[in-house]
Amino acid sequence: MAQKTVKNRTAPSYRRIVVKLGTRLLTGGKGDIDQEVVSRLVNQIARLHRQGVGITVVSSGAVALGRGKLGVTRRIRGIPFKQVMAAVGQNRLMAMYERLFKRHDMVVAQALLSRLDLCDRAGYLNARNTLMALLDLKVVCIVNENDTVAVDELQDTKFGDNDTLSAMVANLVDADLLVMLTDTDGLYTDDPRRCGDACLIPVVEKIDRSIEKLAAGSHDGPGTGGMITKVEAARMATSCGIRVVVANGNKPDIILKLAKGSDDGTHFLPAEAELGSRQRWMLSGLSTRGRLIVDEGAAAALKKQHRSLLAAGIREVQGKVRRGDIVNIFDAAGNLLGCGLVNYSADDITAIKGVHSGKIAGLLGYDYGSEVVHRNNLVVL
Repeated sequence: MAQKTVKNRTAPSYRRIVVKLGTRLLTGGKGDIDQEVVSRLVNQIARLHRQGVGITVVSSGAVALGRGKLGVTRRIRGIPFKQVMAAVGQNRLMAMYERLFKRHDMVVAQALLSRLDLCDRAGYLNARNTLMALLDLKVVCIVNENDTVAVDELQDTKFGDNDTLSAMVANLVDADLLVMLTDTDGLYTDDPRRCGDACLIPVVEKIDRSIEKLAAGSHDGPGTGGMITKVEAARMATSCGIRVVVANGNKPDIILKLAKGSDDGTHFLPAEAELGSRQRWMLSGLSTRGRLIVDEGAAAALKKQHRSLLAAGIREVQGKVRRGDIVNIFDAAGNLLGCGLVNYSADDITAIKGVHSGKIAGLLGYDYGSEVVHRNNLVVL
């Protein structure tokens, strides 16, 4: 694992922060919300708010609160039951935040989002405009997945979760910092619950296969996420120029310390490139329909020469891709290079992959251009 362990001690100045509060942190690993834990976290957010920092909160806990209200002690896996608990718990969650923030004379709002809301470019911009307006009005927005309709989050998979949602929200509001708080100190070299020699990784400069492997081997507890989803969320956010920290929310004043540049937790360093709203939307993965695998020459042309992606450099296409869809682009080793809008469908790309652009019309009977992905429609990491 070629990751530097030297901590970045430069104290950044953050104007806009997204704080994600995980289920295990809010419940203490138990069935219901720990009100004292939430109160301490709200107090920290309120202090930052008074200092002029824009804060958006992505909060888990609705299902846990619904479970507690309904007195459900056994673990029910059926999606409808979980959706019912989310529906019951969401009211309790917002009532709790309303009460706690009212102590600081702060106004809160609620936003329930699903992937479908953001897949469409217009929907993405509408959500962005709303969240930005709330920040301008000094309102703290509590964001959650719309669990009553968003089936993906409630299935026993790692696809949909509030870690991913927090990265999407950080993307939407142009956050400087995404703080994902859980009940562990960050990403370790091994599972610290099982291995006494496990060491905290303070800084991740690049999320590569070794980091993914560490995250996949970490402990997953109650909730829909785990360290692997946090790393995937960090990949999304850092590619958009957002610094990400995974840290232990039980540490005293952890949010305040991180806002001042503390090196607590694991810090995922942001990409240096400044990206516009359209590029951020493309990189968010909300509308990604497939992937292209390219050879070494094409990978170099994309990264070093900022060239378009031609058919000759494509090895494989995966997914039911239609012309105009967004695809992720990977090199042969499985490293994500970026994403882009394709000029050809999956069937077309299968027919023309590896061939010179001049042969496209002869193979297909038509020609949408020599580039499979034009450089103007590419985002390279």
